[in-house]
Amino acid sequence: MVSEATALRQTRGDWVLFSPESGFVVVKRGGPQRGLEKHSANLTTTPTPFIMEYMQAPATSSQGNILCCTCGIPIPPNPANMCVSCLRTTVDISEGIPKQVNLHFCKQCERYLQPPASWVQCALESRELLALCLKKLKGNMTKVRLIDAGFLWTEPHSKRIKLKVTIQKEVMNGAILQQVFVVEFVIQGQMCDDCHRVEAKDFWNSVVQVRQKTSHKKTFYYLEQLILKHKLHQNALNIKEIHEGIDFYYATKQHAQKMVDFLQCTVPCR
Repeated sequence: MVSEATALRQTRGDWVLFSPESGFVVVKRGGPQRGLEKHSANLTTTPTPFIMEYMQAPATSSQGNILCCTCGIPIPPNPANMCVSCLRTTVDISEGIPKQVNLHFCKQCERYLQPPASWVQCALESRELLALCLKKLKGNMTKVRLIDAGFLWTEPHSKRIKLKVTIQKEVMNGAILQQVFVVEFVIQGQMCDDCHRVEAKDFWNSVVQVRQKTSHKKTFYYLEQLILKHKLHQNALNIKEIHEGIDFYYATKQHAQKMVDFLQCTVPCR
């Protein structure tokens, strides 16, 4: 028994008759009756039912290009109707962001000034230094979106830090423009307050006076070893040995109070 055949109509009036025994035959420019007559020789004399289906071409949608309103080159449609080159020459989203910024650095303690008055220690190309540099630009980047930021290599002794910044901003008619630019940070020397007090050697805010009325100094010798062991002398601006005792000078009251608490825990005090 001949299995069911299917006749499919293609474009321009062509007919294709599929048959499991004979494959398929394409009849050019033929109608339904003419195509079947030409193919009847390949089928048995017994009438075989068949089903005709119309083959439709797949729907394809393609977006056309437009011409840039400035230079006239073909581009995909966008809200600004401008190419990227013309849009960048027309709009500068980095306007208002300084391209050169001063960064204050203390040579004595190797710390950077974090406005308004704090000093932080950061290694070169570290995350802490990156955050400090971005804080210097934060006030000028309120209208743009920060996408990426990273260091560019510079000579260690050049006193220059270069930062590559990528930003985005919505411009004409909702078009989003992305721009990459470089900000140069110039390192300027400035002595911090703590190092300035240490260098002055006569400026102090608090003093701890230790006294003992005795003929020997065994207690002071023992106290000296404890102070060196716990490194409490590092916060002192100056240490003076006077009659019947020692004076410790400090820049802040917190450091002096720390020394007092240590003395009360190690030696008898009143």
